[in-house]
Amino acid sequence: MTESSVSSTQNLHKKDGELPRIPTTGRWLDKIRPMDLVKTRIPLLQWAPKYKLSYFLKDCLAGFTVALTEIPQGIAYAKVAGLDPVYGLYSGFMGCFIYFIFGSCKDLNIGPTSILSLMIQSHVYNLGPDMAVLSTFTTGCIIFLLGLFNLGFVVEFFSYPVIAGFTSAGALQIASSQLNSLFGIDKKSSEFVEAWKVVFQNLDSIRWTDTTLGLLSIVALMVLREFKRLGSLKYRPELSTGRNIFSITSFMLFLSRNALIVIIGTVLAYLLEESDGQYPFRITGNITEGVPSFKLPPFSTVYHGHNYSFSDMTKELGSTIIFAPLVAILETVAIAKAFAGGKTLDATQEMFAVGACNIMGSFVSSMPVTGSFTRTAVNNASGVITTFGGVITGLLVLLALTFITSTFYYIPKATLASVVICAMFYLFDFEAFVVLWRTKKSDLIPLLVTFLVGVFWSLENGILIGISCNLLFVLYSSARPKFFIEQLTCGGRCVYLVSPKTYVQFPAAEYLRKIIAESCTVEGIVVVINGKNIGNIDATVARSFSILREEVEKRNQRLLFIDLKPVIRQTLLNMDASLVQIIVDTSLEDAIRKINESSDFSSLSSVT
Repeated sequence: MTESSVSSTQNLHKKDGELPRIPTTGRWLDKIRPMDLVKTRIPLLQWAPKYKLSYFLKDCLAGFTVALTEIPQGIAYAKVAGLDPVYGLYSGFMGCFIYFIFGSCKDLNIGPTSILSLMIQSHVYNLGPDMAVLSTFTTGCIIFLLGLFNLGFVVEFFSYPVIAGFTSAGALQIASSQLNSLFGIDKKSSEFVEAWKVVFQNLDSIRWTDTTLGLLSIVALMVLREFKRLGSLKYRPELSTGRNIFSITSFMLFLSRNALIVIIGTVLAYLLEESDGQYPFRITGNITEGVPSFKLPPFSTVYHGHNYSFSDMTKELGSTIIFAPLVAILETVAIAKAFAGGKTLDATQEMFAVGACNIMGSFVSSMPVTGSFTRTAVNNASGVITTFGGVITGLLVLLALTFITSTFYYIPKATLASVVICAMFYLFDFEAFVVLWRTKKSDLIPLLVTFLVGVFWSLENGILIGISCNLLFVLYSSARPKFFIEQLTCGGRCVYLVSPKTYVQFPAAEYLRKIIAESCTVEGIVVVINGKNIGNIDATVARSFSILREEVEKRNQRLLFIDLKPVIRQTLLNMDASLVQIIVDTSLEDAIRKINESSDFSSLSSVT
């Protein structure tokens, strides 16, 4: 973003800062001011009164630039989902309009994405395009409800290894599904193994024209992507006019690379049309013209002559009903945080916004939408000032639907495949494998589990099994916490000081008793458990400590607790009131002195 853009943004939000938050304690109902609540949930009301003409011009430029990326990507992602290309354009405008009103991140672009397209692909193949629209509606409703009940924390169960494995599996699945189009093979394929099987079984059907066009398009896209290193949209007075023109032109080529490649492929297909109506490439074909009608999402459908009820359709969606909203939230919140510019992000508001985008999108036959990292980055680089940039993008998509859908007829499928494959190459998280190998090799296990299950089974099962694998590691570390055992001499006695390094929960109760039994075997010693690092315990741990006291005293030893937090102390006493005798409120030296003076412990041997 240019310096002027940053300055403008700061001025725009200078007085507001973060979105006002609803108090969560005390008499919060008395503290809520209705207008503050309205502004919190409709951020448009915060910045609209300060809007300037200069902001409008920058938003128009950014919106136009994003549209150059969104239109070809929308068409390509519709093909990924197994839908007619027009569904990608249906998904490209309503989300922009709704997010303009309810969105809090100026850079975020809402629209179709590769991962969500892949998640609905099998359902579209089984029961038709109505499955995509219904999935949009259910996704929006669930996201909205999760925001309403502040349940967005569920995405915190998606750890970095699971996210990296999931996105990498999705990227490989999506890229593989485009191989048939890249090589000009007239066969459908969806899953990873099936896609490669189709390729190898139809090697004799590969068309050299489509393959050449597709591979050259991939090379061109990668070269154009590097043009961002040659300049920016910012005019630099220290450079010559020619150098500034070169810099800005190079950056514009980078931003519009997808549209540029699609346009070149389309022109080639049109010019090389033969007299008998044949084309050297497999082309997209007819695309429905015009804006979709505004209607209720389909709660029943007819596909291949069979009627399917709402329950049949939801049964077909299966786990996608749950995982599609979670993935949508994860993508949106992660992207919004990345472009928040250091400001606190109201994740609940983002969930409301994305939920509303999907609900309203389902009324115009949209497939599920969420934040797009690629288009958000383009929006940011183009110097967008407010979410009004999304309105310009949405209007341009509507114009494309109204006036130029006939030109989409000539788009080669190999060109669309190259756009998707190139995007997936950069979506695949190669760095995650290196980072986890260097930092913590055990984290590679949930990453690989998520990745392999996602590739060879399904993305939904990849997420589920990856999270389960990750939770097993968490449970294991909870059941096997680290203890530091130090042997001291205090007051003439041998003291074993046991210091847990982390919280002690019920899975670790038996393990703690085992560690003390194995490590503290000398008769006459004092076993001291240091509670400084124990943040919380449950009833199971409290009961285990009570049993531990009995076991220690049977070995002619003594158990003491020091530095216990009040809540830990109370939990122990609620379990066994007699434990008050071994809870030390003074220093360890004073406690040992009392032991030495007490006739109750005369059997304990002194250290000589």
